[in-house]
Amino acid sequence: MSALPIAAVERDTGIPKDTLRVWERRYAFPQPVRDDKGERLYPAEQVEKLRLLRRLLDQGHRPGSIVAAPTEALAALLEPAGERGREPADPGIAALIDLVRLHRSAELRATLQQHLVKLGLQRFVSELVAPLSRAIGEAWLHGEIGVAEEHLFTEHVQNLLRSSISSLGTGSRSPRILMTTLPGEEHILGLLMVEAMLAPEGVQCISLGAQTPLADIAQAARDGQFDIVAVSFSAAFPARQAFRGIEQLRDALPASIALWAGGAALHGKRKRIDKVQQIAQLDDLLDALTDWRKAN
Repeated sequence: MSALPIAAVERDTGIPKDTLRVWERRYAFPQPVRDDKGERLYPAEQVEKLRLLRRLLDQGHRPGSIVAAPTEALAALLEPAGERGREPADPGIAALIDLVRLHRSAELRATLQQHLVKLGLQRFVSELVAPLSRAIGEAWLHGEIGVAEEHLFTEHVQNLLRSSISSLGTGSRSPRILMTTLPGEEHILGLLMVEAMLAPEGVQCISLGAQTPLADIAQAARDGQFDIVAVSFSAAFPARQAFRGIEQLRDALPASIALWAGGAALHGKRKRIDKVQQIAQLDDLLDALTDWRKAN
Protein backbone atom coordinates (compact mmCIF):
# COMPACT_ATOMS: atom_id res chain seq x y z
CA MET A 1 0.00 0.00 0.00
CA SER A 2 1.45 3.39 -1.00
CA ALA A 3 0.94 6.58 0.99
CA LEU A 4 -2.72 7.57 1.33
CA PRO A 5 -4.34 11.02 1.37
CA ILE A 6 -6.24 12.03 4.48
CA ALA A 7 -9.69 11.27 3.04
CA ALA A 8 -8.62 7.71 2.22
CA VAL A 9 -7.15 7.27 5.70
CA GLU A 10 -10.45 8.40 7.22
CA ARG A 11 -12.31 5.82 5.13
CA ASP A 12 -9.75 3.12 5.85
CA THR A 13 -9.52 3.56 9.62
CA GLY A 14 -12.79 5.23 10.61
CA ILE A 15 -10.84 8.03 12.34
CA PRO A 16 -12.22 11.45 11.31
CA LYS A 17 -9.93 13.86 9.46
CA ASP A 18 -10.27 16.47 12.19
CA THR A 19 -9.13 13.94 14.78
CA LEU A 20 -6.08 13.03 12.70
CA ARG A 21 -5.08 16.70 12.53
CA VAL A 22 -5.59 17.18 16.28
CA TRP A 23 -3.45 14.13 17.08
CA GLU A 24 -0.75 15.39 14.75
CA ARG A 25 -0.54 18.66 16.71
CA ARG A 26 -1.09 17.26 20.18
CA TYR A 27 0.76 13.93 20.13
CA ALA A 28 3.14 14.31 17.15
CA PHE A 29 1.45 11.32 15.53
CA PRO A 30 0.61 10.64 12.80
CA GLN A 31 3.40 12.38 10.91
CA PRO A 32 2.26 12.61 7.30
CA VAL A 33 4.51 13.72 4.50
CA ARG A 34 3.36 16.39 2.05
CA ASP A 35 2.84 16.11 -1.69
CA ASP A 36 3.68 18.79 -4.27
CA LYS A 37 0.47 20.64 -3.43
CA GLY A 38 1.09 20.54 0.32
CA GLU A 39 -1.56 17.88 0.97
CA ARG A 40 -1.01 15.29 3.66
CA LEU A 41 0.04 11.76 2.65
CA TYR A 42 0.13 8.97 5.25
CA PRO A 43 2.71 6.16 4.83
CA ALA A 44 1.49 2.57 5.06
CA GLU A 45 3.08 1.89 8.45
CA GLN A 46 1.29 4.88 9.97
CA VAL A 47 -2.04 3.72 8.56
CA GLU A 48 -1.46 0.31 10.13
CA LYS A 49 -0.84 1.96 13.51
CA LEU A 50 -3.98 4.06 13.09
CA ARG A 51 -5.99 0.86 12.57
CA LEU A 52 -4.65 -0.44 15.88
CA LEU A 53 -5.50 2.83 17.57
CA ARG A 54 -9.07 2.69 16.29
CA ARG A 55 -9.56 -0.78 17.72
CA LEU A 56 -8.13 0.28 21.09
CA LEU A 57 -10.35 3.36 21.20
CA ASP A 58 -13.35 1.11 20.66
CA GLN A 59 -12.19 -0.97 23.62
CA GLY A 60 -12.31 2.12 25.83
CA HIS A 61 -8.71 3.36 25.81
CA ARG A 62 -8.17 7.12 25.87
CA PRO A 63 -6.19 8.81 23.06
CA GLY A 64 -3.77 10.46 25.47
CA SER A 65 -2.58 7.11 26.77
CA ILE A 66 -2.08 5.32 23.46
CA VAL A 67 -1.55 7.62 20.46
CA ALA A 68 2.13 8.27 21.17
CA ALA A 69 2.87 4.66 22.13
CA PRO A 70 4.92 2.47 19.76
CA THR A 71 3.09 0.04 17.51
CA GLU A 72 4.47 -2.98 19.39
CA ALA A 73 2.95 -1.73 22.64
CA LEU A 74 -0.42 -1.18 20.97
CA ALA A 75 -0.39 -4.70 19.54
CA ALA A 76 0.35 -6.06 23.01
CA LEU A 77 -2.66 -4.22 24.42
CA LEU A 78 -4.87 -5.81 21.80
CA GLU A 79 -3.46 -9.29 22.26
CA PRO A 80 -5.52 -10.47 25.26
CA ALA A 81 -8.86 -9.73 23.61
CA GLY A 82 -7.78 -9.99 20.01
CA GLU A 83 -4.88 -12.14 18.89
CA ARG A 84 -5.17 -14.89 21.50
CA GLY A 85 -8.96 -14.79 21.43
CA ARG A 86 -9.29 -15.02 17.67
CA GLU A 87 -11.06 -18.22 16.75
CA PRO A 88 -10.21 -20.13 13.57
CA ALA A 89 -12.64 -19.41 10.78
CA ASP A 90 -15.20 -22.02 9.75
CA PRO A 91 -13.76 -24.03 6.83
CA GLY A 92 -16.50 -22.77 4.50
CA ILE A 93 -15.83 -19.18 5.51
CA ALA A 94 -12.09 -19.67 5.14
CA ALA A 95 -12.57 -21.04 1.63
CA LEU A 96 -14.57 -17.95 0.63
CA ILE A 97 -11.91 -15.66 2.10
CA ASP A 98 -9.32 -17.47 0.01
CA LEU A 99 -11.36 -16.73 -3.11
CA VAL A 100 -11.45 -13.07 -2.11
CA ARG A 101 -7.73 -12.99 -1.39
CA LEU A 102 -6.91 -14.61 -4.74
CA HIS A 103 -9.31 -12.34 -6.67
CA ARG A 104 -11.16 -15.35 -8.07
CA SER A 105 -14.17 -13.21 -8.82
CA ALA A 106 -16.26 -15.56 -10.97
CA GLU A 107 -15.79 -18.46 -8.55
CA LEU A 108 -16.65 -16.26 -5.59
CA ARG A 109 -19.84 -15.07 -7.27
CA ALA A 110 -20.88 -18.62 -8.20
CA THR A 111 -20.17 -19.97 -4.71
CA LEU A 112 -22.16 -17.21 -3.02
CA GLN A 113 -25.05 -17.84 -5.43
CA GLN A 114 -25.01 -21.54 -4.59
CA HIS A 115 -25.20 -20.78 -0.88
CA LEU A 116 -28.09 -18.37 -1.48
CA VAL A 117 -30.11 -20.99 -3.38
CA LYS A 118 -29.40 -23.60 -0.72
CA LEU A 119 -30.15 -21.47 2.34
CA GLY A 120 -32.77 -18.99 1.17
CA LEU A 121 -32.32 -15.25 1.53
CA GLN A 122 -32.76 -14.81 5.29
CA ARG A 123 -30.55 -17.73 6.31
CA PHE A 124 -28.01 -16.74 3.66
CA VAL A 125 -27.68 -13.34 5.33
CA SER A 126 -27.71 -14.46 8.96
CA GLU A 127 -25.73 -17.71 8.63
CA LEU A 128 -23.24 -16.84 5.91
CA VAL A 129 -22.99 -13.15 5.03
CA ALA A 130 -22.87 -11.94 8.64
CA PRO A 131 -20.06 -14.26 9.84
CA LEU A 132 -18.24 -13.89 6.53
CA SER A 133 -18.33 -10.10 6.88
CA ARG A 134 -16.87 -10.35 10.38
CA ALA A 135 -14.15 -12.69 9.16
CA ILE A 136 -13.33 -10.37 6.25
CA GLY A 137 -13.04 -7.50 8.74
CA GLU A 138 -10.72 -9.50 10.96
CA ALA A 139 -8.58 -10.50 7.97
CA TRP A 140 -8.31 -6.85 6.95
CA LEU A 141 -7.38 -5.73 10.48
CA HIS A 142 -4.64 -8.37 10.62
CA GLY A 143 -3.25 -7.37 7.23
CA GLU A 144 -4.25 -10.65 5.58
CA ILE A 145 -6.28 -8.90 2.88
CA GLY A 146 -6.15 -5.37 1.55
CA VAL A 147 -8.74 -2.69 0.90
CA ALA A 148 -9.14 -3.84 -2.71
CA GLU A 149 -10.02 -7.37 -1.61
CA GLU A 150 -12.49 -6.08 0.96
CA HIS A 151 -14.15 -3.99 -1.75
CA LEU A 152 -14.29 -7.02 -4.05
CA PHE A 153 -16.14 -8.99 -1.40
CA THR A 154 -18.51 -6.13 -0.61
CA GLU A 155 -19.36 -5.51 -4.26
CA HIS A 156 -20.26 -9.15 -4.92
CA VAL A 157 -22.42 -9.48 -1.81
CA GLN A 158 -24.19 -6.17 -2.38
CA ASN A 159 -25.01 -7.05 -5.99
CA LEU A 160 -26.36 -10.44 -4.97
CA LEU A 161 -28.49 -9.00 -2.18
CA ARG A 162 -29.89 -6.23 -4.38
CA SER A 163 -30.89 -8.73 -7.05
CA SER A 164 -32.54 -11.04 -4.51
CA ILE A 165 -34.45 -8.21 -2.82
CA SER A 166 -35.62 -6.84 -6.16
CA SER A 167 -37.01 -10.23 -7.15
CA LEU A 168 -39.34 -10.15 -4.13
CA GLY A 169 -41.11 -7.00 -5.31
CA THR A 170 -42.29 -4.12 -3.12
CA GLY A 171 -43.51 -5.05 0.34
CA SER A 172 -47.17 -4.42 1.09
CA ARG A 173 -47.32 -4.85 4.85
CA SER A 174 -46.50 -2.53 7.71
CA PRO A 175 -44.20 -1.22 8.99
CA ARG A 176 -42.72 1.21 6.49
CA ILE A 177 -39.03 1.50 7.28
CA LEU A 178 -36.69 4.29 6.20
CA MET A 179 -33.08 3.10 6.12
CA THR A 180 -29.83 5.04 5.92
CA THR A 181 -26.45 5.66 7.54
CA LEU A 182 -25.32 8.79 9.35
CA PRO A 183 -22.71 11.24 8.06
CA GLY A 184 -19.27 9.64 8.08
CA GLU A 185 -20.61 6.09 7.57
CA GLU A 186 -20.22 5.22 3.91
CA HIS A 187 -20.74 1.46 4.21
CA ILE A 188 -24.19 0.29 3.11
CA LEU A 189 -23.79 -3.48 3.27
CA GLY A 190 -25.42 -3.48 6.70
CA LEU A 191 -28.49 -1.74 5.29
CA LEU A 192 -28.81 -4.32 2.54
CA MET A 193 -28.50 -7.14 5.07
CA VAL A 194 -31.31 -5.60 7.13
CA GLU A 195 -33.50 -5.19 4.06
CA ALA A 196 -32.79 -8.78 3.00
CA MET A 197 -33.97 -10.01 6.41
CA LEU A 198 -37.15 -7.90 6.37
CA ALA A 199 -38.22 -7.97 2.72
CA PRO A 200 -39.37 -11.63 2.82
CA GLU A 201 -41.69 -10.59 5.69
CA GLY A 202 -43.46 -8.10 3.41
CA VAL A 203 -41.92 -5.03 5.05
CA GLN A 204 -41.77 -1.85 2.97
CA CYS A 205 -38.11 -0.77 3.09
CA ILE A 206 -36.96 2.50 1.53
CA SER A 207 -33.24 3.33 1.51
CA LEU A 208 -31.77 6.83 1.40
CA GLY A 209 -28.32 5.38 0.84
CA ALA A 210 -25.33 6.41 2.89
CA GLN A 211 -24.35 9.47 4.90
CA THR A 212 -27.66 11.29 5.15
CA PRO A 213 -27.60 14.42 7.38
CA LEU A 214 -29.63 14.03 10.57
CA ALA A 215 -32.04 16.84 9.74
CA ASP A 216 -32.74 15.31 6.34
CA ILE A 217 -33.42 11.88 7.86
CA ALA A 218 -35.92 13.36 10.30
CA GLN A 219 -37.59 15.42 7.58
CA ALA A 220 -37.88 12.45 5.21
CA ALA A 221 -39.29 10.28 7.99
CA ARG A 222 -41.96 12.85 8.78
CA ASP A 223 -42.83 13.68 5.18
CA GLY A 224 -42.98 10.03 4.16
CA GLN A 225 -45.01 9.03 7.23
CA PHE A 226 -42.60 6.21 8.02
CA ASP A 227 -43.14 3.98 11.02
CA ILE A 228 -39.48 3.22 11.70
CA VAL A 229 -36.08 4.71 10.90
CA ALA A 230 -33.26 2.15 10.79
CA VAL A 231 -29.58 3.10 10.85
CA SER A 232 -26.54 0.87 10.53
CA PHE A 233 -22.93 1.26 11.67
CA SER A 234 -20.00 -0.75 10.34
CA ALA A 235 -17.01 -1.85 12.39
CA ALA A 236 -15.07 1.06 10.88
CA PHE A 237 -17.35 3.62 12.52
CA PRO A 238 -16.30 4.92 15.99
CA ALA A 239 -18.73 3.64 18.62
CA ARG A 240 -18.79 6.89 20.60
CA GLN A 241 -19.67 8.83 17.48
CA ALA A 242 -22.38 6.29 16.64
CA PHE A 243 -24.06 6.63 20.04
CA ARG A 244 -23.90 10.41 19.85
CA GLY A 245 -25.52 10.36 16.41
CA ILE A 246 -28.24 7.97 17.55
CA GLU A 247 -29.11 10.21 20.49
CA GLN A 248 -29.29 13.27 18.24
CA LEU A 249 -31.45 11.46 15.69
CA ARG A 250 -33.80 10.18 18.40
CA ASP A 251 -34.27 13.74 19.62
CA ALA A 252 -34.98 14.93 16.06
CA LEU A 253 -37.62 12.30 15.31
CA PRO A 254 -41.24 12.47 16.42
CA ALA A 255 -42.07 10.11 19.27
CA SER A 256 -44.43 8.23 16.96
CA ILE A 257 -41.54 7.08 14.73
CA ALA A 258 -39.46 4.25 16.14
CA LEU A 259 -35.69 4.22 15.79
CA TRP A 260 -33.76 0.99 15.24
CA ALA A 261 -29.95 0.95 15.33
CA GLY A 262 -27.46 -1.84 14.85
CA GLY A 263 -24.23 -2.97 13.26
CA ALA A 264 -20.74 -4.04 14.18
CA ALA A 265 -19.81 -0.70 15.75
CA LEU A 266 -22.47 -1.27 18.43
CA HIS A 267 -21.90 -5.00 18.90
CA GLY A 268 -21.05 -5.90 22.47
CA LYS A 269 -21.52 -2.35 23.77
CA ARG A 270 -23.45 -2.08 27.04
CA LYS A 271 -24.70 1.46 26.56
CA ARG A 272 -28.43 1.73 25.94
CA ILE A 273 -30.36 4.73 24.65
CA ASP A 274 -33.90 5.42 25.79
CA LYS A 275 -36.59 4.80 23.16
CA VAL A 276 -34.15 3.23 20.70
CA GLN A 277 -34.36 -0.42 19.60
CA GLN A 278 -30.75 -1.58 19.52
CA ILE A 279 -30.39 -4.65 17.31
CA ALA A 280 -27.60 -6.89 18.58
CA GLN A 281 -27.90 -9.66 16.01
CA LEU A 282 -29.57 -9.93 12.61
CA ASP A 283 -31.98 -12.57 13.89
CA ASP A 284 -33.15 -10.03 16.48
CA LEU A 285 -34.68 -8.05 13.61
CA LEU A 286 -37.45 -10.58 13.20
CA ASP A 287 -38.22 -10.45 16.93
CA ALA A 288 -38.29 -6.66 16.80
CA LEU A 289 -40.60 -6.82 13.79
CA THR A 290 -42.95 -9.22 15.56
CA ASP A 291 -43.04 -6.98 18.64
CA TRP A 292 -43.75 -3.88 16.53
CA ARG A 293 -46.61 -5.56 14.68
CA LYS A 294 -48.16 -6.78 17.91
CA ALA A 295 -47.98 -3.29 19.40
CA ASN A 296 -49.31 -1.55 16.31
